[in-house]
Formats: sequence, C-alpha cells, structure tokens
Amino acid sequence: MRDSRITRRGFCKGAGAALAVPYAIASTALGAPRRAAPSARITMGTIGIGGRGRDDMGNFLRNGDVQMVAVCDVQASRRKIGKNAVDKHYGNTDCQTYLDLRELLARDDIDAVLIATGDNWHTTASILAAKAGKDMYCEKPMSVTVDEGRALCRAMDRYGVVFQCGTQRRSVPRFAWAVELAQTGKLGKLKTLYAEKAPAKWFKQGHHEISLPPMPEPPREVLDWDMWLGPAPWRPFNPGYVQRRFWMAHRDFAGGMLTEWGSHTADLCQWANGADDTGPVEFELAEGTVVAHYANGVKLVFEDGEWPLHVRFVGTEGMVYVDDDGGIETKPKSLLADLKFGKGYPQANHVRNFLDCVKSRRRPIAPAEGAHRANSACQVANICLQLGRALKWDPNSERFVGDPMADRLLARAVREPWNQL
Repeated sequence: MRDSRITRRGFCKGAGAALAVPYAIASTALGAPRRAAPSARITMGTIGIGGRGRDDMGNFLRNGDVQMVAVCDVQASRRKIGKNAVDKHYGNTDCQTYLDLRELLARDDIDAVLIATGDNWHTTASILAAKAGKDMYCEKPMSVTVDEGRALCRAMDRYGVVFQCGTQRRSVPRFAWAVELAQTGKLGKLKTLYAEKAPAKWFKQGHHEISLPPMPEPPREVLDWDMWLGPAPWRPFNPGYVQRRFWMAHRDFAGGMLTEWGSHTADLCQWANGADDTGPVEFELAEGTVVAHYANGVKLVFEDGEWPLHVRFVGTEGMVYVDDDGGIETKPKSLLADLKFGKGYPQANHVRNFLDCVKSRRRPIAPAEGAHRANSACQVANICLQLGRALKWDPNSERFVGDPMADRLLARAVREPWNQL
C-alpha cells in the first residue's frame, strides 16, 4: 500500500502556498523551492549520533509533526544506534543511514536537519545544509573560530533558512526569567555579568595542540578517519583524538572549557545585556580569569566552573543567580516572590520553538547572529589567554584594534573540500 503520509515538502509542492514573511532573505529569491507553513510533517535527518545527538533526536521524535527519515555518522556503531532508535520509534525499518552528510543533504524530501557532530564540524555542516536549502537545529558552539562563525551567519542570511543554535537554556523558564530581570531594570543599572566556564578538571592538559602517535587506521566503513577530521588539519589516526574530553580541549577541534559551557553562559549574559548583535570591546587577564568590558560599562567575568552550570547578573539594586539544578538566589528576596521553577535544562521547548519557526519562517529564540556573538566572546577570551595579555576588540569589524598578531588567531586552516567560508 502506498504511504499516504503528507510531508511538509510535499504539501508545499502540491498546494503552492505563499510564504509567510521570513526573518531573512527568502530562499525562493535564490532559486530554492517555495516553502509554506502548513500544519503538516517536517521531514528531518540527523547528522551526528553521539550522546548529545541521540538526546536531541529523541526530543525531535517526541513531536508528532516530525518525521525522522535518515541518520548520518562517520562511525558505523553510531549509525546503527541512530537507525535502531528511529525504527523502534516508528515501528518499521525505513530509516536510511549515511556515512557522508552530503548524501543526506542531497535528498529533496528532507526539510530540516539536526546537526549534533563534534564542534569541529558545526560550521561546515551548517553551511552545506544552508546551501542545500535545509533548515537546521545545530548544537553549540556553532564554530571553532570567529571567522567561521561570521561565515555561518552570512550563509544563513544568504539562503534564508531557519537556524536554531542548541543553546537551550534560552528556552528554560528560570533562565529566561533571570534575563528578564536584567533587561527590565529590576536589578537596577546592570554592572557585572558572571559566565561560568566548564571545570578545568575536565581538561587536564588545558586548551592544547597535542599530537598523538600514529596508529593503524580502521576500515572506512567502521570509522571514516578522513571524514571525522573534516575541516581540521590532516593528521595520522589515533583513537585518542575521537575521545570527547580530548578533542573538546584541542585547538584544531574546539574551544576548550571556555566554549564548552561559555557558549551557554556567555550567551545568557549577552542576552541579559541586550548584546545579541555586538560584544565586549576590551578583554583583560584579571581576577584570576578573563574579564571583558562592554562599551556600555557592563563587565563580563568568565568565572571558574564547577557543577551546576550557572549564571549571575549583578546590578546597582539587586542580583540574580540561576543554575542547572534549579537553584535560584535573588537580592532582594522579593524579586523571586512566590515563583517556582523546575530543575534541569531540557531541550523540549527549544526544539518546539525551532519546529514552529520552520513552519512560520520567523526568527527562532537562538538565531545564528546571537549565538555567534556569544561564542565569539568566548573565542576572543581564549585568544586573550593564549597571548597572555589584554586585547581591544572592535565588535563591528570583528577584528582586534591595532593588533595583527591577534588577528591571525581569528581563523584556522580549513582543508579542502570543506572550506565553505
């Protein structure tokens, strides 16, 4: 029997409905198929089936208007796990598997993708998805370097696709409430923002460039080493590179402790300061860490991290502290009143916001520009630490002021054919 399910893309082709006003340049202006916003299924694929990818994918599967049809990963074991999860959910064996994300992105029947690869791949995968006309929910941090983040933003604008960064705390009520306190003046004039960075014990070697000894490369079908490296410089295989706690701290692949939690906490601080389209103008080594300063006089402190992840906003008339375990403190206490919030940092609301924006073509709560500005603040803080000195930053040109040495650290060498900048 022919499958009678109506996909969102099929509805668009059949009905020829007009687009709602988009948040960016309409993709139709660039030759992409017309899109509508019907109450029909959004056909999706998942790229990256690690622990985070599986968790995110589970959140998408719980939405009845999602049809997950494909999974992609460079590791065979993860492809199998992803397919099994999707097939079990639908009670069939229809989910297709891919080693190369380009093959998944070439499918005309896929409307949107979840990108949950390692940090190294986020920018390249996102730009390739945009070029293929796919909307995307991309895990954080959305780039390894400042220049990559800017290239990602340009691509989202050019191709008119919906981009939601996986900074899901924007959709967690208690964090959003804390931001509202800061934005509405209930803390008085905002003075200092505290963005916690991941625990240093997670990265025993610090933010490093360590090379591991060569070892025999596994068969391509088991683990495609060249694809795993992707945009990063080529090096001989060693299984140690594939371990998350190693690559997360390696400069070729990620931003270490500052971007691991900072892409969440600095993001909330930026949001609280109304700085989604800008960033700090000075970075210095002070108070045992990196301290940044905004043009409006607000200070951003990257403080040492321990669980639970938290942020703290301090103004002339009050303070609010919020963490992942549901901990909340305010000064004065009356700011909290009788409000009660839950614990954890679920993605459900964030995923739903993305899906609704895929249909409405509205800007999601964590768009590319805001995510980039928060992540770039962390990346510049990393450069401040790497060089061991204060830096002046121009958030308009996204270059350092009179400092060509520091400017050279805003990009990395990207291997062909993955240079999409």
